[in-house]
Amino acid sequence: MTFSNELLLEPITDIVKKTKLQHIAIIMDGNRRWAKLHNLPSKSGHSAGVKSLKTAVKLFNEFGIKYLTVYAFSTENWGRKKEEVDFLMFLMAETFKKELNDLHKNNVRIRVIGDISELNNDLQKVLLNSVKTTENNTGLNLQLAINYGSRKEVINAIKSIINDIDDKKVDINNLNEELLSEYLYTKNIPDPDLLIRTGGEMRLSNYLLWQIAYAEFYVTNTLWPDFGKDELTKAIYEFANRNRRYGKD
Repeated sequence: MTFSNELLLEPITDIVKKTKLQHIAIIMDGNRRWAKLHNLPSKSGHSAGVKSLKTAVKLFNEFGIKYLTVYAFSTENWGRKKEEVDFLMFLMAETFKKELNDLHKNNVRIRVIGDISELNNDLQKVLLNSVKTTENNTGLNLQLAINYGSRKEVINAIKSIINDIDDKKVDINNLNEELLSEYLYTKNIPDPDLLIRTGGEMRLSNYLLWQIAYAEFYVTNTLWPDFGKDELTKAIYEFANRNRRYGKD
């Protein structure tokens, strides 16, 4: 990708402000492939992926981007081997036990999107505590999509709307895009401006299907554990070169 010389001379923080880039969603793909390339067990790939997420949080604060939503565990991931699923649950719980204080000190607000009722009790407690502890923070908004599936999210939203229509809380004639959005996990969170997928795959994997209707897509072959400042900077430069027409021109 070639960028204009004028654009390359601008600080990344100025580009973020100029493009009004406030929300990036990421499909963090490639942990297991990274481990295989390094002749390591898949667990090592997932642990390396956590380090990349910590780096991303720091970079978002540095660049002045207000929202980061990451795909941590999908509803389809339950189909993986039990050993791997159990390790992922353990890794998520241990990571937030260990990192919560630093995240809180750095003014990060944590939200969880997805159905956490199906997670083990320890992980549920850790996640709920993280959300509660950081709920008044005003820095980076970090959304963790855990046991998340976009189709399930929309179906649940429709069911809730139907219930509220039956209870006379909602007039069906007032049903529109804005109202439906109020019933999604992402209520009060702006839609992503940019969707990044690492690992080179060209699919959405049931991720934020409603919310990314007009997001720009950036796919990189870089595996998630290798995704750092240079890759994020490239994605933002690419975003700045896009002409977001929203179907109007």
